[in-house]
Amino acid sequence: MTDLAGRAYLDWNATAPMRAAARAATVVALDAGNPSSVHAEGRAARAVVERARAEVAAAVGATPRQIVFTSGATEANALALSPGLELCDGHAHRDGLAVSAIEHPSVLRGHRFGTLPVETVAVDCDGVAQPATVAEALARLVARGAVRPLVSVMLANNETGVIQPVAAIASAVHAAGGLLHVDAVQALGRIPLDFRGLGADLMTVSSHKIGGPKGAGALVVGPRVAHIASPLIGGGGQEQGRRAGTENVPAIAGFGAAAAEAVAELAVAADRMLGLRRHLAERLLAAAPDALELGAAVPRLPNTVAVSLKGLSAETSVIAFDLSGVAISAGSACSSGKVAASHVVEAMGHPGLAGSTLRFSIGSTTTEADLDRAIGVWRTVVGALANRQGKAA
Repeated sequence: MTDLAGRAYLDWNATAPMRAAARAATVVALDAGNPSSVHAEGRAARAVVERARAEVAAAVGATPRQIVFTSGATEANALALSPGLELCDGHAHRDGLAVSAIEHPSVLRGHRFGTLPVETVAVDCDGVAQPATVAEALARLVARGAVRPLVSVMLANNETGVIQPVAAIASAVHAAGGLLHVDAVQALGRIPLDFRGLGADLMTVSSHKIGGPKGAGALVVGPRVAHIASPLIGGGGQEQGRRAGTENVPAIAGFGAAAAEAVAELAVAADRMLGLRRHLAERLLAAAPDALELGAAVPRLPNTVAVSLKGLSAETSVIAFDLSGVAISAGSACSSGKVAASHVVEAMGHPGLAGSTLRFSIGSTTTEADLDRAIGVWRTVVGALANRQGKAA
């Protein structure tokens, strides 16, 4: 990440600063050959890609052959959410799609189901998609003529950090004859991740969320999926015919190095982040007792705090924090710099707070001093809001 000395970076869910190991692996691979070439240079490049594939597979509890490298999570999500999935039993999944209401925009708007039936899975006030609610959405799809639907539910929400009961959801989906896709982008490197244990059929992960370079992601393809009949990018036979084009060797090398390091430090890093998260949340709520900490009653990522305060403008607050040297966000960093009302907060039943929510996300190098700086700005922002409201009264 560009050196911005003297600032406090609390937007790790948007992107993580690049790890030294990932940077080194990326730089070394910049001169790599074409991994599809048969000569020595090509074989060396192929070895780099396959080593990274094994590192990513080990990080997510999969086998190397199940890893399909892409340009990022958005592409991986679009590849997964396709009506052209062919199963190992010879059937095709092309009936319909169900997605939870709190998914990332790359899932909500990035799928390829077109005119086929699409259902939304509601979440409760804590932001959890309950298995029974998923089953209800599947029943609606069946009523619309779907027989073998696809369901997409994220493992951990990017705005609130709320963790979904994916294993239980997988059981409900499979009982209905469906497939389950899981966006695990925010989970990798923050909680233990086990593709097989979750019961997912497809799973998306990303490089830059764990300190790898931007421009690399992966779709994990489970044993029930035999073929993606309509890949996004056609051409050569790279990535087992699932994603054509010469692999981005430097980015993939960095991705592998970041995945290996993130998993190696996970236990210690997660405990440390959890302590910092609790410290931050306590201080934020102490300064604004009327604020709501989203998802506080359910399991969450150890690094994410989302707070809503009635009357607060998320857009102007993010700017105020930035001008005071603190980087935070108002939700997903996917709108070309725009700050919009949070569809996640709306889905949780708080439409009046959708434009008044701030997200603080921390990482392995976050310090207590960073948090104290953010808390100081928060007090200023809250005080200004109270002053305006007092004058209006």
